[in-house]
Amino acid sequence: MKTLLLYNPKAGKRRVVRNLDNIVATFQKANFVVKPQILEFDKNPFDGNEDMELVVVCGGDGTINFVVNKMREKGLDITLGIIPAGTANDFAGAIGAKHNILRAARQIARGTERRVDCGKVNDRYFVNVLSFGVLTTTSQQTSDAEKHIFGKLAYLRVGTRDLMTMHRIPIVAKFDNEEVHTDAAMMLIFNGRSAGRFKLAPDASINDGMLDILILDYENMAKICASMMHYLIGGKDSKVRYIRTNHIELHCDIDERTDVDGQPGPQFPLSVECLKDELKIRI
Repeated sequence: MKTLLLYNPKAGKRRVVRNLDNIVATFQKANFVVKPQILEFDKNPFDGNEDMELVVVCGGDGTINFVVNKMREKGLDITLGIIPAGTANDFAGAIGAKHNILRAARQIARGTERRVDCGKVNDRYFVNVLSFGVLTTTSQQTSDAEKHIFGKLAYLRVGTRDLMTMHRIPIVAKFDNEEVHTDAAMMLIFNGRSAGRFKLAPDASINDGMLDILILDYENMAKICASMMHYLIGGKDSKVRYIRTNHIELHCDIDERTDVDGQPGPQFPLSVECLKDELKIRI
């Protein structure tokens, strides 16, 4: 099987680079023809690689997001293998990828193909979560250098500042012949189950054809923090709305920043849908 192995030399505290020879050898032992390639985010990695049968992505949700969008730009439907090498690796967790990079490589080499869902917002694909509001853009505001050195702890500085600037976000949400008007503090639309490894949509499935949506209504900081903690420990909270649908339209009257898999997302209005069985994965 012709395999493109894409990796960022700086990702995962350089774990992939240190283990690159072993990763390649794992696939070669299973009779894969492997082409290692450094991922350059100003280029399409599939230029000249259109005939690949498998692309193995070493990275986190943002890297997978980039690869999926570039693949679809060229109209390709290449099977994906994921070696988790990001900070959170939520999509990898949703599909059941091994956390250890060498075990993940062996899992792909010995695995089988199956189809999973993918989200789409306007003209852009997302593999795990679309979000906006308090704490949701922390990843894109945290430098890569901080992430590589401090891991999840790097988010604390930016997250604390984000809490201090929390504000009302006027939202109109249209779905399934319903219309909801609310002032939100945060909104998350899941294709996967978690964000930053927090299982916020534990009942979601990566292949059910549905989006799992959480809206945290705006209140003062103390009440919002209490509602967030209550929900995280499994409680029901009146300030947390839960919606399940395969398509939602969102309108907002302010210039609110959005986040797609840890990267800057599109501007409002947003048309969000779940694409059933859109991606081929090998696991």
